[in-house]
Amino acid sequence: MNQERDTVIWLNSLGIYSDVIGKLKSYLGDITEIHEIDKSDLERYGILSSGALAKITRSDFRSGIDAYLEKLNTLGIDVITIYDKEYPQELLEIPDKPMVLYIKGKLIPSDHISMGIVGSRKATNYGKWAAERFARELANMGVTIVSGMATGIDSIAHRTALENGGRTIGILGNGLDNVYPKSNFGLYKEAVDNGALISEFPPGTQPYNFHFPMRNRIISGLSLGIIVVEAQQRSGSLITAHHALAQGKDVFALPGNINSIYSHGTNMLIRDGAKPLLDMDDILEEVRELKLIKKSNDVDRLNEVDLSDTERRVLEFLQEGPLHSDILVLKSGMDIQTVISTLTILELKGIIKEMSSRIFTIV
Repeated sequence: MNQERDTVIWLNSLGIYSDVIGKLKSYLGDITEIHEIDKSDLERYGILSSGALAKITRSDFRSGIDAYLEKLNTLGIDVITIYDKEYPQELLEIPDKPMVLYIKGKLIPSDHISMGIVGSRKATNYGKWAAERFARELANMGVTIVSGMATGIDSIAHRTALENGGRTIGILGNGLDNVYPKSNFGLYKEAVDNGALISEFPPGTQPYNFHFPMRNRIISGLSLGIIVVEAQQRSGSLITAHHALAQGKDVFALPGNINSIYSHGTNMLIRDGAKPLLDMDDILEEVRELKLIKKSNDVDRLNEVDLSDTERRVLEFLQEGPLHSDILVLKSGMDIQTVISTLTILELKGIIKEMSSRIFTIV
């Protein structure tokens, strides 16, 4: 029995949030001291509300935690804490990490390579198209898609990942025993079967508005970077983006019409320094882990294609990233006519594409 682990789960079961548990841990040194300390001393610390104090006083720790763990088992919900080796390393590195996580489904090692996709609940056709495009391309690379299980862009990102044989992780602002929104009942089940649902809120917790900004730090914390597809001037997606920036993560924003309220937030992010997202290369340039995956996938794919020695040589240089044909001439030592004709053949084979005037990249 790990009493520290059981204690933070017990406190969470009483509706005491991670920030408060973290403060108690800092004050007490050992969180288990809360079982011995007088109520008057807890009041003097000024950390707990009167309601939280009353819950702690009324609850018997040992019988309470045993009954609660049995309840979780009945509901098919796993629980992990900062004291467990299964706790995601990515979340241990953020300053306001959740002390307790409830999980349905399973986290696997490949989920360390994940990207968050967030956006407006009232998505435009443009936003829906973009969310599907980037979720599909990332899923086809083996990248896990993380989002918030809301309607609109979130649901599209989750569903697209699943439809393309990928994995997805949904971060909830309510208890895992409560499907919200109800229209996502089928999506919940699919995500559990091919990924995971995660919440820091105990079963029975309702989807209160103030829970969603809290859960956004987990979306960004689990992700290598965040893609904001559409967002109004004040939206939860912008909160996720700001969490990502504070955590040192890359933020990519989809440019949009300046007259659209759904692009106001993303255009503001770009103005303030987010990377404009035009295609996958914008992500690969910034996220080293994804660039390495793309390079490895390219090597595997090209090994299966019948290519001449000259074609392979040109592709070796392009595997480092997009290049202008003149740079290819300098790097390869080949004459310009040979390089241009080889690029044309590779483009006809569908292996490369011209991004802009004489700049080529592997598809």
